[in-house]
Amino acid sequence: MKVTEHIENANGKTLFSFEILPPLKGQNIQSIFDSIDPLMEFNPPFIDVTYHREEYTYKELANGLLEKKVVKKRPGTVGICSAIQNKYGVDAIPHILCGGFTKEDTENFLIDLDFLGIDNVVALRGDAVKSEIYFKPEKEGNQYASELVSQIVNLNKGIYLDDDLQNTSATDFCIGVAGYPEKHMEAPSLDSDIYFLKQKIKNGASYIITQMFFDNKKFFDFVNKCRKEGINVPIIPGLKPLSTKKQLNQVPHRFKVDIPDELIMEVVKAKDNDAVKQIGIEWCIAQSKELVKAGIPVLHYYSMGKSDNIKAIGKEVF
Repeated sequence: MKVTEHIENANGKTLFSFEILPPLKGQNIQSIFDSIDPLMEFNPPFIDVTYHREEYTYKELANGLLEKKVVKKRPGTVGICSAIQNKYGVDAIPHILCGGFTKEDTENFLIDLDFLGIDNVVALRGDAVKSEIYFKPEKEGNQYASELVSQIVNLNKGIYLDDDLQNTSATDFCIGVAGYPEKHMEAPSLDSDIYFLKQKIKNGASYIITQMFFDNKKFFDFVNKCRKEGINVPIIPGLKPLSTKKQLNQVPHRFKVDIPDELIMEVVKAKDNDAVKQIGIEWCIAQSKELVKAGIPVLHYYSMGKSDNIKAIGKEVF
């Protein structure tokens, strides 16, 4: 079922969903199930599965030359989504990136998803790999998420890259895209960011999932700006509880989001990371309850493969 249909069928009730990471190489599917099982009591209608492109390092050899090495290879998102749908009977939503894919790769990826009965995708540009300062698309790949959305929409219309293909059928993907309440790190302003977000919706995206935020006012302001610009699709807030003191610096640096001073001071005064974890849970519970009260259709939690703090939040909210 499509995400938009899940929201419509909920009749105003706020739904619970979450996102998982593919495990590192060497781990099996049970590690995924172990992180999902504790959260199934909250009846998620869908679970997002991220995609991590291969990254590269360069190792200097004895002769002074550099050897390119692939690192951080993770199991395939397609297989994980299929396993989740088979075991739990919920919709699994794979993330699809521009980075690391040619348009041909993307089309083949989508054909596999359609064959497996996967109805939803999240279309993302993706980040630059660590060896690059700025994002670089693959040759013959999509440069922007808006282009990726257009390719998926074309496939929904039965338009494939190869005009000579015979007996093709149209897909029917519901497309989600990312939104940034505090703007994308590369955007010159929030207004310009919303301008390009609107383009993704015009091209055929059906809903938005936001980057994490810790101040609900920033989310509500973002939604209001979107509505004023004519963006009327569902906007799903992405939430992540803090769990370590290091995240006070890591989260703003990596994701370019602000942390409220009140939360910062609580974390600074915490005696250890166990205390920080509880602070993060309580802060996220308060965020979640306010969002539910405001009638937000879905709360989407970034679990990062760890479910105990998300479960603690879910028990108080859902």
